[in-house]
Amino acid sequence: MSWGGTRSAVRTLTAIVGVTALTALSSCSADPDTGDNEGGPQDDSARADATVYVPQDAETINDAVDLVEPGGLIVIGPGTYEESVLIDVEDVTVRGEDRNEVVIDGGGVRPFGISAIADGVSVENLTVTDHTFYGVLVTGLHDENGPAAHGGDGYSTFDPEDFPPVQRFRFDHITAYNNGLYGLYAFNAQQGTITESYASGHADSGIYVGQCQECWIDVSHNVAENNAVGFENANASELAGVRENRFTHNRVGMTFLSNYREAFHPQQANTVHGNLVGENAEPHSPAQAEGAFGVGIGIGAGTLNRFVNNRIENNPSSGVTLSSEEDLAPVGNRIAGNAFSTNGVDIANIAGARAPAADNCNTDAPSTEPDTDDDATLLPEDLFSSCSGTQPAIDPAELPQVEVPSGVSFRQIDPPPAQPTMQDEPAARELGEIAVTDDVAEVPGSDYLAERSRHGVP
Repeated sequence: MSWGGTRSAVRTLTAIVGVTALTALSSCSADPDTGDNEGGPQDDSARADATVYVPQDAETINDAVDLVEPGGLIVIGPGTYEESVLIDVEDVTVRGEDRNEVVIDGGGVRPFGISAIADGVSVENLTVTDHTFYGVLVTGLHDENGPAAHGGDGYSTFDPEDFPPVQRFRFDHITAYNNGLYGLYAFNAQQGTITESYASGHADSGIYVGQCQECWIDVSHNVAENNAVGFENANASELAGVRENRFTHNRVGMTFLSNYREAFHPQQANTVHGNLVGENAEPHSPAQAEGAFGVGIGIGAGTLNRFVNNRIENNPSSGVTLSSEEDLAPVGNRIAGNAFSTNGVDIANIAGARAPAADNCNTDAPSTEPDTDDDATLLPEDLFSSCSGTQPAIDPAELPQVEVPSGVSFRQIDPPPAQPTMQDEPAARELGEIAVTDDVAEVPGSDYLAERSRHGVP
């Protein structure tokens, strides 16, 4: 049994169709019923409106994007919108009037809800569901037609000068559920926020951040449940923080991965604090390609990360698992002050001999709460006998064994409970640089954000 630190053919297919195949989609002729853009991006001289209301001023959201000027605002009225929206206008805010009543519906046939390829885009207060690949994407990997390929297998290293990362994005109060592979998806992007959102029913991950250096992306106050993975980081380094989220009732709670199939390896230097990571053994969830199940946090060749003051409980295989990826090793991670409880084992190392774990530690300043790092159960028991040099490992077969259910289709996950909607008046956002703080959140309770979860208290 593995915790899912490697990719499979399904993961590669994700990159090809979830990012790359959009080139063909966005270069086709327009059809208002499908939401494709006719003839690609329009000349800025044709854009005249600072605020565009849907459906009063524009029948579809794509029509509104054609009308709005840079720095403008699109306000979407309650209703179901059967389209895939491409946002190619800088500094535009797309805002639903009611988070639960403004629904972008893929009908099980359209590939994505919203794809943002311009700097400064804010998407907020709406729902995206039933798309075959992802709910909302922001990416700098695109050409004049929209999101584009950068290699034959979708993972070849690209030249950042040819594809600079998109800057300044905001995902806020978004509900993404049952969208095939990804819910909220940031790829080759910097200076962004993913906050106060909800993701469920995705066969890869509810929230994904990948392929960026000096990312400075803040992932906070979100709920992700009933996904293959709640939160996934692949080759995304120096995030502003992954903090105060609820990642429960997934197959795997969180992953921090380095691999050769994306640029900018190894993944490094995230601070992960104040999260609830529990009950990640949910049978009513889409199956992950590698069959992972029952793991709280998987560190697959992630490096130099800090995992501080998280509550990690009731994950039947392991609370935290260190593993390697080809010749990439988990190195220099710090685990401190976390509240472990009722995991199969709290911390395990299954890194292979080709890339052994090294220099990882669970010291620093532990919290005063009982059952924190100093009491964590370890496999092997001498895993942290030293916080420097190569560290001992076990065979994956020695992990607590958990029966892995087959999983269900992403379209079979129940809709989420109604989520909090934004109450302030819609306004265009002027997004600046992310403020980074050294403050570390406290250990959350087991009922953290339970009011936004279909599962309530674990």
